Amino acid sequence: MTAFSFACTGVRADQYAAGPTLVFRLRVTAGDNARVHALALRCQIRIEPARRGYEPAEADGLADLFGERSRWGSTLQPVQFAQVAVMVPSFTGEIETDLVVPCTYDMDIAATRYLTALTDGEVPLLMLFSGTAFTGDGGFQVEPVPWDREAAFRMPVTAWREMVEQHFPGCGWIRLPRDTMDALLAYRSRHALPSWEATVAALLEEGADPPAHDPLRALTATTGRTDP
Repeated sequence: MTAFSFACTGVRADQYAAGPTLVFRLRVTAGDNARVHALALRCQIRIEPARRGYEPAEADGLADLFGERSRWGSTLQPVQFAQVAVMVPSFTGEIETDLVVPCTYDMDIAATRYLTALTDGEVPLLMLFSGTAFTGDGGFQVEPVPWDREAAFRMPVTAWREMVEQHFPGCGWIRLPRDTMDALLAYRSRHALPSWEATVAALLEEGADPPAHDPLRALTATTGRTDP
């Protein structure tokens, strides 16, 4: 069986992608300079939060994920970041290829909340590999990529921030239920507001809750306002 090993040599934000995307540079090595016709590779990427330190501001931002810092000995567990597949072309011995990872800025996703809380430094990642290799010199054989193949990588926080700024410059992003979005759109239309920013600002500036029958009651309850 061919002895495969993997290493991540870098990462960049894909400035031409339609959505937020990171591109990891992956080095694949086949032992004994083996000939590989193709490699159908699967990669699971995890964040290993226990493998770095945190400033007080970062710890505050991570409280909703891991609780108070005093509990981190038991709560600082790995966070799922992505699962992707890549087809590695024919090579002999070693090759470098791109691992394209679509990302999200959805703040309901644990990995996004973790990454957004970081102010600097690196993100400790662990890449876990599996898949199928098509190998052989004089013939053609199929063999699995062992499940224990992995590679550690420390991704600069700046790579994540650069990617986010490309697609959401100076902005955040939240996901809302469809009925809440319909109510928000109706509110914007009634008040002839020019943008979503103006719509949310108008809701925040209102001094009292809307009537009980107003469909925006559930939405405005999330803005943090209290009854007069």
